[in-house]
Amino acid sequence: MGSGEFRDYGGVKSFHGKIETVRCFESNPMVRKTLMEPGNGRVLVVDGGGSNRVAILGDMLAKFAQDNGWKGIVVNGCIRDSKVIGTLNVGVKARGTHPLKSAKTHMGEKGPTVAFGGLEFVPGHWLYADEDGIVISEQELTLDSNSKL
Repeated sequence: MGSGEFRDYGGVKSFHGKIETVRCFESNPMVRKTLMEPGNGRVLVVDGGGSNRVAILGDMLAKFAQDNGWKGIVVNGCIRDSKVIGTLNVGVKARGTHPLKSAKTHMGEKGPTVAFGGLEFVPGHWLYADEDGIVISEQELTLDSNSKL
């Protein structure tokens, strides 16, 4: 996946961890519930269906991610509060921004395999992200000290 599909918004530009997934469309209660759990160094991948009509993630949820040990969040959709999110110690990649909060009308689904941006995100696989894009691996990669990923 190239850097053109997703922009960096978090205070951390290079991050990696085991994948956890949420599928939701314009309603984010499962995102909130998941980010309130211990992250244990994982990365949350949110398939918001690519919607650009609402934000699936805002500063409060990104702060939960930071405080609960999540390494990053990748959103197939929009975020809001990007200025504040840029000050947090968590990686956030998303398609764009939108000022409108998401609905709270349905929970969403935790743990499905999701696919977007030419990649398949499988819970338990590893995600590596930096300013150049995202790489997925079934197993943890060994990174040398010069690697940004």
